[in-house]
Amino acid sequence: MANWIPLWVHKLSSPPNFYRFAGIVRPWALALALISGAIALYGGLVLAPADYQQGDAYRIIFIHVPCAWMGLFIYGLMAVASFISLVWRIKLAEVVAMESAPIGAAFTFITLVTGSLWGKPMWGTWWTWDARLTSELVLLFLYLGVIGLYHSFEDRRQGARAAAFLAIIGIINVPIVHFSVNWWNTLHQGSTVRILGPSKISGDMLWPLLTMMAATKFYYIASLFGRVRTDLLSMESGKEWVKQIAEREGKA
Repeated sequence: MANWIPLWVHKLSSPPNFYRFAGIVRPWALALALISGAIALYGGLVLAPADYQQGDAYRIIFIHVPCAWMGLFIYGLMAVASFISLVWRIKLAEVVAMESAPIGAAFTFITLVTGSLWGKPMWGTWWTWDARLTSELVLLFLYLGVIGLYHSFEDRRQGARAAAFLAIIGIINVPIVHFSVNWWNTLHQGSTVRILGPSKISGDMLWPLLTMMAATKFYYIASLFGRVRTDLLSMESGKEWVKQIAEREGKA
């Protein structure tokens, strides 16, 4: 194991330590997701003004864009966790990568559905083989490929390693999705929110969008930690720390 990895990372990557840590963080993350999500929806659907061109139809942006961001973010994290699991054989990284895939697939599916609902009144069609839409569909197929490959092996560790290779190879699609509107002539509008430089959206529309982005991040943490805790119990079912948890729950 590389010496540059901090000691606290070694300790946290221990299954029993992470199980306890995730159990503490998860309810807080879920509460923050619900609160910030409710505030974002109220701000976006009620307080934000109608768009001067699209009217109220644009309000789907408060669901569509945060989900699109999360689809890319989760895939990037899944690829990094896959790389760590292959290089340093950290069991927790393997679990994080594999349990991130269904969550990322769900966000990507919602992105495609809401994009289709938004595209119908704006473009006059539910679907077009636009560069952004096509690369987003490829992203969904990559997620499904990782999930399918992981579950196609009887040995779950072997399946996770095979799926990790696919996740790493597929990372090339992430910049394609992000920069597709700049690299090709597409129907999809360009980026309206920028980290560097001014955003092309008014402040009363921007803050609900950023708040919803925070809500999706908190939801991802809550969902991931819950899935990881369940998977760790299954993976470590014969270990003493899992038996102790079962005994405590049995007495309770």
